[in-house]
Amino acid sequence: MTDGLELEKQVCFALYSATRAVTQLYRPVLDALGLTYPQYLVMLVLWERGASTVKQLGEALELDSGTLSPLLKRLAVHGYVRRERSTSDERSVLVHLTDTGAALRTRASSVPRRIAGATGMEFVELEALRQNLTRLTEAVSAQILTPEEGEPT
Repeated sequence: MTDGLELEKQVCFALYSATRAVTQLYRPVLDALGLTYPQYLVMLVLWERGASTVKQLGEALELDSGTLSPLLKRLAVHGYVRRERSTSDERSVLVHLTDTGAALRTRASSVPRRIAGATGMEFVELEALRQNLTRLTEAVSAQILTPEEGEPT
């Protein structure tokens, strides 16, 4: 008899394991670019959208400013980004790519292909997985669960 509490049946564990494995897969590729995985995600947003406020970056990456600020500081130390206060709103900080940061995009252009190839999955499988994970994230984010009656809180 099963009560559903077996580790190998848990979606959360499969997601956790997959996240760790994929992040490890990225490590040597990104090390060659001088980036950590979270820094790479910031650069992806900036390469796609151009100059952005810290708030816009946080929304795109689902990160709070306390997590994002140290990432941006390290990217600035590497010379990839420049941060400046907005002239129209002093509370807002704009993040711009430097020429070095923009040029890094060319070196990074092989990353998605290399990672996809290492998965052993076809492009259509990876795209379906991405779509399913996006749907899962949206569905779970919309839920608020409360303890069932009689359960300890």
